[in-house]
Amino acid sequence: MQSIVSNFALNVLIISMTKSQINYILAVAKLRNFGKAAESCFVTQSTLSAMIGKYEAQIGIKIFNRKTKPISITSEGEQILQQLKAIDREFNNLTERIHQIKGLQSGQLSIAAIPTVAPYIFPHILIKLADLYPEVRFTIQEMTTHRIIERIQSGDLDIGIVSTPLDIKDLQEYPLYKESFVIYDKRVQGHNKSKIKISEIEYDRLWLLEEGHCFRNQVEKICAFRQKKEVQNNITYRSGTIESLKKFVSENQGLTLLPFLSTHDLSPEEMNCIQYFHDPIPAREIGLITHKNFVKKTLLRGLERLIHEHLQPLLEEEFDAQVINPF
Repeated sequence: MQSIVSNFALNVLIISMTKSQINYILAVAKLRNFGKAAESCFVTQSTLSAMIGKYEAQIGIKIFNRKTKPISITSEGEQILQQLKAIDREFNNLTERIHQIKGLQSGQLSIAAIPTVAPYIFPHILIKLADLYPEVRFTIQEMTTHRIIERIQSGDLDIGIVSTPLDIKDLQEYPLYKESFVIYDKRVQGHNKSKIKISEIEYDRLWLLEEGHCFRNQVEKICAFRQKKEVQNNITYRSGTIESLKKFVSENQGLTLLPFLSTHDLSPEEMNCIQYFHDPIPAREIGLITHKNFVKKTLLRGLERLIHEHLQPLLEEEFDAQVINPF
């Protein structure tokens, strides 16, 4: 017996769904709890459960296994969910297209940036973005590149600000700027500092961000090595932010690599610890990414314009860059 109806029959049955049923099913799939899903959809649990049960009976397939804790998704349900997510995205795209035709900019927009970019962009543009589009509700987050990619592909995130190029199917990239890497070394403070070659880095004093950050991957590519740094025999230190990494480096006479924009927040004393690279200078490219079917292009262009206006006086002039791929 086939484990699932034919694609044609499934498409017919999905088309007969209401938007509410799609919302209810996707909410349960995300939260794995009928009560929490009902709360997020602003309906009673009995209404949500009945609507989902009605649709399961209609197609003759159980999407959820209600006997497990938390609720799990059946193998057949996983196949249905893939199509429901695509249909939900198209529903949202249709709504946005209608708004565009009417000349309206409203609804919601979710944006996420990697932690090594967010502090140098978001605080300076968010108020302007909100003023520019007062009818839009913005959700702003920090997360790693992998998480941003996953959430854009699943339809849970609109725009990501990450290190590019990624060259991932279903994603569209919009390059913003190139940013050089610099060395932060407490020991060079007050000394006559010349530009440094990559081969001259003292790797035994080099500290990195924890695993999962594309910035760490790029630094490792620059230095062509991998290591775990131990403070003492019984302590392994993993830093999640550039700020905490910089402070730890300062206290322990180490060194690390920083993105150029982060140097604008340094004190004059800390700036004395900065060294620059010889050409070609290792650098990263930062860009916006969206799903290929993303339709809120006016909002995307507005965000892109605000970022450029903010960063234009802060970034270096053209330089001989050796762009390091984030993966």
